Amino acid sequence: MKRLFDFLLVVIVFILLIVPIILAAIAVRITSKGGVLYWSDRIGRNNEIFKMPKFRSMLIDAPSVATHLLNNPDSHLSPIGGFLRRTSLDELPQLFSVLKGDMSFIGPRPALYNQDDLIALRTENGVDKLLPGITGWAQVNGRDELSIHDKVALDVEYLNHQSFWLDMKILWMTFLKVVKRDGVSH
Repeated sequence: MKRLFDFLLVVIVFILLIVPIILAAIAVRITSKGGVLYWSDRIGRNNEIFKMPKFRSMLIDAPSVATHLLNNPDSHLSPIGGFLRRTSLDELPQLFSVLKGDMSFIGPRPALYNQDDLIALRTENGVDKLLPGITGWAQVNGRDELSIHDKVALDVEYLNHQSFWLDMKILWMTFLKVVKRDGVSH
């Protein structure tokens, strides 16, 4: 049922956001060198690595680590990167990962392949069995401001209380957070 919901929602969102998707792609292309998309190695269900697309918001020579680990993340942003991140437009290509089945709309955010502490803690708590999401319970309850332990605790809470109505609540809270630009530190 969740897969059918994801598919239908992707089609609706893609139709509604086709113009911003095209404009974001053009803006990335004309403001910096490199490809429009950045393909990030991420950890999916059962700790399998998959390629997750995002609109490229960083310069092509930026280190491949979580942004919060950089000394000065803003120095690695492309000219339009800050805007893409603040508005979450950089996340739109993940709609294709949902269509492909690598991701869901709702689930724990997929870890970078080198976030060993997060991966280990999620595996220890069974969160690795969930399909990662574009948004999730941790995203709407703190996002970048949460410690790894707090993120995993929220992921476990989601794992234990999954339901259609919780997913609807998370989608609504995500919409409000994006509109308010709440919880985005970079």
